[in-house]
Amino acid sequence: AVSGFALGGGCELTMLCDMIVASETAKFGQPEIRLGVMPGAGGTQRLTRAVGKALAMEMVLTGRFINANEAFQAGLINKVVPPELYLDEALDMAEKVAAMSPLASQMAKESVLKAFETPLSEGLQFERKNFYMLFATEDQKEGMAAFVEKRKADWKGK
Repeated sequence: AVSGFALGGGCELTMLCDMIVASETAKFGQPEIRLGVMPGAGGTQRLTRAVGKALAMEMVLTGRFINANEAFQAGLINKVVPPELYLDEALDMAEKVAAMSPLASQMAKESVLKAFETPLSEGLQFERKNFYMLFATEDQKEGMAAFVEKRKADWKGK
C-alpha cells in the first residue's frame, strides 16, 4: 500500500510487491538522475517491464514523477483509492489472496514471475509442470470437492 511519495529506492521497493494499492495522493518516480546517479536497485529493469520503454525512459532520464492515476493507467499499480481507504483496500486484497490454497498461490506466483525471465515456450513449460504438480496435492482434491459441494475450501497447504 502506498500513500504519499514512492521515489527512488521507495519506488524500487514498491515494484518488488506482487500487488500495489495506492491512495489518490501517491506519487511514483525514479529521481536519481537529478542527483547525478541512476536507479541501482532494479529501477531501470522493473520500471521498464511494468510501464513500458517510453514512460520508463521519461521517468528515469528526466526524474519526472507520475501520480497514482498515471501509475494505474501505465500498469505500475493495481488500484487507486481515496486516501482514507488505501490501507483497508490493501488488507482486503491480501485477505483474498490468503484465502486461496497456499500451494496453488505459490506456484501461480512463480509462474507469473517466470514470464519476465524466460522465453514464452519455457514459461509455458514451467506453468504446465506446476499445473500438473498441483493435481497431486491434497489442496487440489479439497478445492474440487469444496466446489462441487458448494462450500468453502479448508486448505492444508499439502
